[in-house]
Amino acid sequence: MFELEGYEIQLIPAHEGGRNVVYTCEKEGEDAKILRIAFLPDRSREDFLGEVEYIRYLFEHGGSVSDVFSSRKGNLLEEITHNNHTFFVCLFEKAKGKMLVENNYRYREGAPITEYYYNCGKVLGKLHQISKGYMPVHRRHHFFDKFNTEYIDKLLPDSLSLLKEKLVELLNTLEGLDRNQETFGMIHFDYNDGNYSIDFDTGQITVYDFDNSCFGWYMYDLADLWRGAVGWIQFEPDAGKRKKFMDDYFKIVLEGYRSETKIEDSMLDKLSLFIKVTLMENIVERFKDMRDNGEEPECDEELSYLIKCMEDDIPYMGFFHEIYSCEEPFEYEERNI
Repeated sequence: MFELEGYEIQLIPAHEGGRNVVYTCEKEGEDAKILRIAFLPDRSREDFLGEVEYIRYLFEHGGSVSDVFSSRKGNLLEEITHNNHTFFVCLFEKAKGKMLVENNYRYREGAPITEYYYNCGKVLGKLHQISKGYMPVHRRHHFFDKFNTEYIDKLLPDSLSLLKEKLVELLNTLEGLDRNQETFGMIHFDYNDGNYSIDFDTGQITVYDFDNSCFGWYMYDLADLWRGAVGWIQFEPDAGKRKKFMDDYFKIVLEGYRSETKIEDSMLDKLSLFIKVTLMENIVERFKDMRDNGEEPECDEELSYLIKCMEDDIPYMGFFHEIYSCEEPFEYEERNI
């Protein structure tokens, strides 16, 4: 289907929560490719088409993303049915470089780490700018299709009534926000250093894994970027120093972001709100995974921490609050459900 004869095809070990089987495809003299086979029944053909069409649009308009290849038949998505089970297959360009974790979180030699922060914002700004002109053929889901009162009420145990109440409050606040072309559109919804590679010769970032992409607020991706950066300073005991680092970091990210697109100060003022939305996403996903795996719901130290921040209205993931411990970052005593 994808003209992979002669390629060496190797399975990439799955990460926790992974929803696809993924292979690297390599052949001398050819660019490496990534083959993705989706096998879970939680997404439809329309969903996948919405994802790959969006990726192709971003690529064609100058977005720094791993392009999706067409099959021999000219399709971005192929469907295979075997033993009454449907598999959806896509082939992507392999991004140049490697992930930060593969480089032991060391940035490229001779360049300041601030270049990386700036590029993170710049690449995201470009994707958002392109999204502002995107008119889908096959639509991806909308933020409120997944995050709504009915779904959260069904998913979360009744014993977490205060958490449910706080999440409904948060959803009601979001319902009242602007959804115009400048604030709301297709977003990555998982923009972090696990979903892009860096070319350590040039510093160029290439984004992939649009599995979660949906219609949402551009501010969400920026909040995700903020959240991902706490790892740089999470073992610092002084909350004031943690705060200064995060402020300085985010200022540089925004300089990069604003070099490609505009964002109103009125939206940036909602950073704390959208960090809270990233916590909601994390909590909901954890309970969804437990349900999907047939496990009884339970709260470990990490999930208990997120819930505590949500229930007590502690801003910025509690990162500058007394709840936070630099010895045990983002952990709180386990709770029974």
